[in-house]
Amino acid sequence: MEAATALFLDKGYDGTSVDEIAAVAEVSKRTVYQHFADKEGLFTEIIMATTAQVDEVVRLVAGTLDATLDLDADLRKLARAFLAALTEPGLLQLRRLVIADASRFPDLGRAWYEQGFERVLATLATSFRVLAEKGSLQLDDPLLAANHFVGMLLWIPVNRAMFTGIHGIKKAELQRYADAAARAFLAAYRPR
Repeated sequence: MEAATALFLDKGYDGTSVDEIAAVAEVSKRTVYQHFADKEGLFTEIIMATTAQVDEVVRLVAGTLDATLDLDADLRKLARAFLAALTEPGLLQLRRLVIADASRFPDLGRAWYEQGFERVLATLATSFRVLAEKGSLQLDDPLLAANHFVGMLLWIPVNRAMFTGIHGIKKAELQRYADAAARAFLAAYRPR
């Protein structure tokens, strides 16, 4: 799986053959097929294995906002950590790979989104709903608010990475984007 992951990320699905995977893994092609029915099965397993990484982001979201006493500081802290996690070079490469092959493997793309990003949005929406019930936020649709927050947070760095292939965004720049997203979100959703 490590050999296949590296090759898929480097060459894409079409550019990677089972022969290459076997050669890089230093096993026979038959050994690859003993573990995976075909290249698509291997690709699917690699993509879906990454959804477990989302558990950490879900814990981060829930743990940061659930008991906040300083929403400004904690939302900024969450934005910074969230943005750092979602702009990791490997995750950006994987995202590009899933997007590139979404029309060929729509069920895989949908499953990756649902088990990954959608879970994070749902957790964030729950946290925003609780904060609204406490009077810290004013919103009608917690899920829409979660999408607004994440959209503002990811729009610039992720689009830049997706379109340019540049993955090494400086920490200070990411923090600036995170702080600006948190300020804009609170300007829109803080009680009047």
